[in-house]
Amino acid sequence: MAPERIVLRFSAESSEKPIIYRMIKEFDLMVNILKASINPRKEGIMVVELTGPRYAEGLEFLKQQGVSVQPLTQEVVRNEERCTHCGSCTVHCPTKALFLERPSMEVKFNGDDCVVCLMCVKVCPVRAMEVRI
Repeated sequence: MAPERIVLRFSAESSEKPIIYRMIKEFDLMVNILKASINPRKEGIMVVELTGPRYAEGLEFLKQQGVSVQPLTQEVVRNEERCTHCGSCTVHCPTKALFLERPSMEVKFNGDDCVVCLMCVKVCPVRAMEVRI
C-alpha cells in the first residue's frame, strides 16, 4: 500500500494532546511528517504521509479527536508575472514559505515549506498565488 499524503489541522485544544503517538500505537500506522507548523494561537498544521493496514480507522480516530483531515491533492504556486512583490502574502504565511528577500525586497516562495493553508491565495491582491490541482 502506497502512503497517502494528507493535511491535518489541529485546534489549540487538540494540538496539546499526543494524538499522533496514539494513532501510531493503537492503529499500527506509519507516519512520515513532511511539514509541521504551530501558529501563535497554538493551532497546528501537519502534512504527513500515512500508511498501514488500519488507515481508515486511523483517519476516523483523528476526526473523533477534533482534527480536520484533508487529502493533499493540491499545491500552491506563485505566478511570477502577476506578482508585484507587495509582501501582503508574507505576513499571513504560517510557515514563512513566502518571505521578503533583503535588500531587494522581492517576495520569494519556497514551495517545500508550504503546508497548503491557502492563506496567501486569500490575501493576494493581484491573485499571483494560485492553487494547482
